[in-house]
Order: sequence, then structure tokens, then C-alpha cells
Amino acid sequence: MGLGAVFGALNTMYTAISSRTREIATLRALGFRSGPVVLSVLAESLLLALFGGLAGAGLAWLAFDGFKAATLNFSTFSAMTFTFDVNVQLLTQGIFFAMAIGLVGGLFPAIRAARQPIATALREL
Repeated sequence: MGLGAVFGALNTMYTAISSRTREIATLRALGFRSGPVVLSVLAESLLLALFGGLAGAGLAWLAFDGFKAATLNFSTFSAMTFTFDVNVQLLTQGIFFAMAIGLVGGLFPAIRAARQPIATALREL
């Protein structure tokens, strides 16, 4: 599931970068080096991941904190119940993993944006 999230983040960031190819090329033509371009794309990716992680953590806490579930063992016909406990440590780990996925998902599009030839990128519509 984590691998799918990384590919989803990669796809999202590639789409965001490809739609702003001319803007990035203009920055490079004005004198911005590859490093600041990579950092700006990574910063965008991390901010999106942070807001997504915070939204997901909030929804998980609202939906599942104190939620009770039961399962039935058909061989012994016994029921087992358990309660979900969404605590601060679990929410923090979820936000951390969202940020890690955002970092990995934004790294390759950032490098691609920084390495693209300026003249070619300025010609694209």
C-alpha cells in the first residue's frame, strides 16, 4: 500500500511539474540554478504531504477513535471484539509517513524539472 502511495505522489508531482514547465524554465533563464528549483519542488511536495497527512490524521481520529468492531470465529463460534484507539503517537507516525512519501514522491520530478533544457522547456505550450 505504501508503494502505491509513492507512485500516486510521483504521478501527482509529475503532473504539477509538467503543467508549469515554462514557469520553471523562465526561472532558470532568469538565473536560478538547479538547486533552488529542486528545493522549491520538494518544498511544494512536502507541504502537500503535510496538509494531506494532517487531513488524514484528523479524519482517522474522528472516524475511528473509540470505534468498536467484532469478528466471529466459525470453528468455535466465539466472538472477539476490539476497540480502536487513535492516539497522538499513531497520528504523529501517520503524518511522518505522509511526509516521507511526499519527499520520495517529489524527488524525481524535482530532479527532472531542474535538468530539463531551458530552450526546450520555453518552447513548450
